[in-house]
Amino acid sequence: MAEAAASEPLGRSPQEVAWVETLRGDCEPEHHWRHRREFLLRNAGEPPAGDSGALQRLVSLSMVWANHVFLGCRYPLSVMEKVLEMAEGIKVTDAPTRTTRDELVAKKG
Repeated sequence: MAEAAASEPLGRSPQEVAWVETLRGDCEPEHHWRHRREFLLRNAGEPPAGDSGALQRLVSLSMVWANHVFLGCRYPLSVMEKVLEMAEGIKVTDAPTRTTRDELVAKKG
């Protein structure tokens, strides 16, 4: 049993991995999901109840983080600080590089 858990992401049990797979968006690309799944597994603790506020908050924060990393979305500072703290240690190597409006304006100046 310990060997099976060791082969699962972050040492999670097959049941925990199956649970988190139910949270994947229907159109979510594999490279986004791989990292968002890690975010969820790192921060879930015990899998919350399916309709709990804690689960809704965790899923929302995971989407905020993924939107920031992969789409360049920005959110209020307090939200960004929270999700970046929760994502500490997650290595994303395939995220696009974005140029912000401020960087574009600075180049023209």
